[in-house]
Amino acid sequence: MTETMQKSKPRISQENKEAFRNPWVLGWIAAITLVLLVNVAFIVTAIVTNPGLVDKNYYEKGRDLEREFITLQETRNRLGWQMKLEAVSRPVIDQPARYTFSVVDKAGVPVDGDHAVLRAYRPSDAASDFEMEMQEIAPGIYSAELTFPLKGIWDLIAILHRGEDALKVSRRISVQAQ
Repeated sequence: MTETMQKSKPRISQENKEAFRNPWVLGWIAAITLVLLVNVAFIVTAIVTNPGLVDKNYYEKGRDLEREFITLQETRNRLGWQMKLEAVSRPVIDQPARYTFSVVDKAGVPVDGDHAVLRAYRPSDAASDFEMEMQEIAPGIYSAELTFPLKGIWDLIAILHRGEDALKVSRRISVQAQ
């Protein structure tokens, strides 16, 4: 071959950067990037939003969901309770972890309720869900010690009942392996 034919013939090598100028190659790279970004968005949405736990009476609860939400908001505004659910330490599988639930009214005075309940939901396994009564350790402060049988994400919901009123606060935690 002549020297001019060798120069005009495209080379196939790692140093040839012409592939990144081809619209088909750029289109495939853009499509793969888009799919990855959509998957990341789905993962973030799944972590941040409602756990989607299935209830045995889902139809009845779903039918009355808006009315229950409005009732809860009205009760929260009427009572003005400020609630906080806190952990004493990071939860570890098969080791007890203490949780405290404090409730004060608009003026900062502790709220005495009839009883408080702490529910633990596992978004990926409804069979592991459990509930425990909380003990009042001081006026407006309730406590319970939970032992989680599985590691991973759990949703805790603390509910204070007083007469006809019941308000709740939720918190998502991550139980660590030993």
